[in-house]
Amino acid sequence: MPLSPADPVLAAPPLEAAAVATPDMRLELDDRSARMMQQINVWRDELIAWFKTLFSAAIYATLIVTFGFQVARVEGLSMAPTLEDQDRLIVNKFVYRVRAPRRGDIVMLYYPLNPDKSFVKRVIAEEGDTVRIVDGRVYVNDVPMDDRFVAPEFRSHDDFGPTVVPEGYYFVMGDHRNNSSDSRHWGFVPKKYIIGKVQLRWWPIPTAHVF
Repeated sequence: MPLSPADPVLAAPPLEAAAVATPDMRLELDDRSARMMQQINVWRDELIAWFKTLFSAAIYATLIVTFGFQVARVEGLSMAPTLEDQDRLIVNKFVYRVRAPRRGDIVMLYYPLNPDKSFVKRVIAEEGDTVRIVDGRVYVNDVPMDDRFVAPEFRSHDDFGPTVVPEGYYFVMGDHRNNSSDSRHWGFVPKKYIIGKVQLRWWPIPTAHVF
């Protein structure tokens, strides 16, 4: 029946949004959840791998520092001009596990009078050697030492000895002979106090040098 203008118009009830998932939507949600869980697992595995790598690196670094190599910094001028103040060094701690220190080696050692401190010096004489210094000239077993590494202005004019290096000890000196506290002043160095051989000066880079 047609409606007249006076007749009220019955409005259709508003449509409510459907909240029921269709089978296709459920599949899509399950797929998203699966991908998310897979991504979380990947992140977890990567995090675990990163922690393992970090832990391994820390262990390796500890082993290297303990048994292999050590970074050191020169403080002072007692080894000038061979080594200058603030030079950075790599010290080989492993080498003296397979052989003994030798004459001419530049070594890092614990200061015998205070092992909390460490010095860098050059090995002048080994156990059993006789050391004598006359007017700054060093003799080992009565043979003049080849000391071309000592700059003329750094030579000393002192006398010392003769003295025999005891078994298990070493006689060390700085290359800056008139500005070095060494075996002339505080005696021999026990082998157990020699930390390692100075292998490389890596800083400053322009003067990098392998010893």
